[in-house]
Amino acid sequence: MYELEDTYWWFVARRELALSVLRRAKLADATLLDVGCGTGAGQSAFSEFGTVFGVDFSQEALEFSGSRGLTLLAKANAEVLPVQAGSVDAVVTLDTIEHVPDDAAALKEIARALKPGGLLLMNVPAYMFLWSPHDVALMHQRRYTVSSARRVVADAGLEIERASYHVFLLFPLVLMLRLLGRIRRGEPSATLPSVPGWASSLLKALMRFELSLFQKVSLPWGSSVVIVARKPR
Repeated sequence: MYELEDTYWWFVARRELALSVLRRAKLADATLLDVGCGTGAGQSAFSEFGTVFGVDFSQEALEFSGSRGLTLLAKANAEVLPVQAGSVDAVVTLDTIEHVPDDAAALKEIARALKPGGLLLMNVPAYMFLWSPHDVALMHQRRYTVSSARRVVADAGLEIERASYHVFLLFPLVLMLRLLGRIRRGEPSATLPSVPGWASSLLKALMRFELSLFQKVSLPWGSSVVIVARKPR
């Protein structure tokens, strides 16, 4: 992840989507919490909006984040965040909540951390019919639909502003890869297929075109679910 997060098309597309949402929210001099910060590329990018704190349950991930020069880091899980109630302007959690045994508790904890009017941006994998050894290797607990993701966020007391699928245009490719993964033998493994430079550039361009669609309409299907919500004022 550390080697690919800055350049691999999927990581780039996910980060550009998050940046787009945060820019449209007009955040400035804000306090942000990156829940499940991984190896730190997102936390670095989000610093344009203010002060960003990173939380991850993996010590190894935090060490990679530290190698980027990041210091505002804490080892914790999403169900018990080491922050005061009502202390952050925005929480970003990208492909993290699906790992958490109690996603309802995690969303309630995020709601606790947010200031009134604070923003949540959540990205999670979509559709249980896409479940494959890839999910097992990544220790996923579940995949979501827009409806199920909306429900767990709303049950935490947050108000939904946007709910959409993502990776819409490339969904047939993702579906094919996941189905092929089911018929392979051997130990479950996480797969990020390598692509040549020209294909990587093409995929990034395609995802930027999809982002322009996402900014205008909610997408009807995709391999990820995106939720944007706020804590009531």
